[in-house]
Amino acid sequence: MMELFGNDPWWVVALKALLIFVFLVVYTLFNIWFERRVVARMQHRIGPNVNGPFGLLQSLADGVKLGLKEEIFPKAADKVVYYVAPIIAVVPSFLAWAVIPFGPVVNFFGHETPLQLTDLPVAVLYILAVTSVGVYGIVLAGWSSGSIYALLGGLRSSAQVISYEVAMGLALVTVFIYAGSMSTSEIVAAQEDVWFFIPLLPSFIIYVIAMVGETNRAPFDLPEAEGELVGGFHTEYSSFKFAMFFLAEYINMVTVAALATTMFLGGWRAPFGIAQIWEGANEGYWPVLWFFLKTLAFIFMYIWLRGTLPRMRYDQFMHFGWKWLIPIALGWIVALAFIRKLQVEDMLDQNAMLVAAGVAGVLLLVTFFLPTRDEEDEELEPEPQEFDAFAGGYPVPPLPSQRDAMAAAPTTTQPTDGGEAR
Repeated sequence: MMELFGNDPWWVVALKALLIFVFLVVYTLFNIWFERRVVARMQHRIGPNVNGPFGLLQSLADGVKLGLKEEIFPKAADKVVYYVAPIIAVVPSFLAWAVIPFGPVVNFFGHETPLQLTDLPVAVLYILAVTSVGVYGIVLAGWSSGSIYALLGGLRSSAQVISYEVAMGLALVTVFIYAGSMSTSEIVAAQEDVWFFIPLLPSFIIYVIAMVGETNRAPFDLPEAEGELVGGFHTEYSSFKFAMFFLAEYINMVTVAALATTMFLGGWRAPFGIAQIWEGANEGYWPVLWFFLKTLAFIFMYIWLRGTLPRMRYDQFMHFGWKWLIPIALGWIVALAFIRKLQVEDMLDQNAMLVAAGVAGVLLLVTFFLPTRDEEDEELEPEPQEFDAFAGGYPVPPLPSQRDAMAAAPTTTQPTDGGEAR
């Protein structure tokens, strides 16, 4: 597959890059509208329905409004870093799409070329490296704003990315082992018969959880926690600079969704059953539609989580990442390496592999529902002390909690002047 790249004329490369840019911008406008409509439906509201048919132009109107709003520059901010931070956040989100495959080889204005800008032997590592640079924009935005709330949001984001990117990378290691390559086009080609989410179900579940934490979305939107940090790292930003952070967040959502589609859902290949009844389902430009629908399914998952789950506490978030996702991912890598060795030695067939993957996926789901206790919860609560109304020398009425303790305690008679308790 690698020999298909590097032979295109410059105008083909430039046109494909321009189309990717336009696709991401238009897809972001659509996703903003889609999120508002779906959340409105969940909450029995109408949502945007005025600007354009079905309100489709509402996102465009909001973007124009953000671009025309007054620029506000905090007095205590570092001017250079303050302006550079949004650029650092948004540019890597575009660069990651250079190696995402949209479809097979097609006739592109008379030139045979794959629907992919380029490919690398380590393309997936390139995506992880580029998307990791984007967090520097968030950290620098929080530091340069001169606000404590923004600084805390930036620090949370850096810790969040470090924690959940480890689990995400470990989930992708199993794909490398199973496909035998880190090239995105070759990974898609390896899923011609079976999509990897079936034999690698535990890795798929771990990746889906980690990608929500990686993109700072609910219930993991702790860097933007408006109830604690006003607005998080972008509290002091407005106008076009705020719009750039907004754009980066939604493009990162589509990026991790596209990576999940490429790694686990067959990439641009048609869903199950369609290719069997339609020979041209995986030819021409139709695969772009399948790719779009698969990524849209992940976007709907993002919206569903936002509309249903409350925000986690920060300690719960870090505990879940380091004590659950990462150990499970490490154990699954060791198990899969052993299974692949058995397959290479012809000691394990495909059906047994699928059964083992199903059992592992069920066990992984069961572990999420097992009751757990933190160390502070294990400490026994102190027994309530018996209430003495005459402790201060004169009678006082008991508090409501003390009334409950008195009702549960045996009845006693208080001593009188010169007398003893009976």
